[in-house]
Amino acid sequence: MTWRAGPLVLKPVEFAAETRWRAEVLDALPDSAEFRVARPVRSQDGDWVVDGWEAGLFVAGTPDVRRPDDVLRAGIAFHTAIADLPRPAFLDERDNPWAYGDRVAWGELPVQASPAAMGLLRPLVDVRRPVELHSQAVHGDLAGNVLFAEGMPPAVLDWPVYWRPPSWASAVVVADALCWYGARPGLIARWAQLPGWGQMLVRALIYRIVTHDVASGPAGWTPDQLAAYRPVLELAAAG
Repeated sequence: MTWRAGPLVLKPVEFAAETRWRAEVLDALPDSAEFRVARPVRSQDGDWVVDGWEAGLFVAGTPDVRRPDDVLRAGIAFHTAIADLPRPAFLDERDNPWAYGDRVAWGELPVQASPAAMGLLRPLVDVRRPVELHSQAVHGDLAGNVLFAEGMPPAVLDWPVYWRPPSWASAVVVADALCWYGARPGLIARWAQLPGWGQMLVRALIYRIVTHDVASGPAGWTPDQLAAYRPVLELAAAG
């Protein structure tokens, strides 16, 4: 949840180490003709976090989940711009459902989930294979965090940092679009030139399923949620 105060947008901080690292990167990132970012704002004492809050400049635009191809292009441009960043140390300390789901997806933790989630995960785990791709800092939740405004480049916001291949971040966009936003299966083929594409889609789906399973707690899974994943994981498992 965010609050706007004039030119500023205020947001609660979830993990201060990540917030400070991200703010330093975005503050120094050169302007681009291909994407915009929300520039962070320091406090009077020079910090990026004050009493559990962070601030950034307001960025015009609205998300449009019906435009996954445009989201993917903005994400690729953003990832190209940050390709040389070193791996942030805070990734080893971050502990939340999303970090857990990411580690399971990449085989760094065992697959442990509720019976409902295991029914979705088994065919994906069966086809998961080792990959050798270059990892870098990426945005792990682009689908609803790219804003579009007339006459301006897309804006990339609310950056959860992961250290994975950029094509994995693109696969998360495609998985979200197919499961939740009405995209057609042809979206997979349109981006099949990305490195390790089939395996990235498998990992993207494992990541989302495990994360939801952990985050939902006792509420578990609804029939609609299970049904949204099944046709997409069949596509991913087939190939």
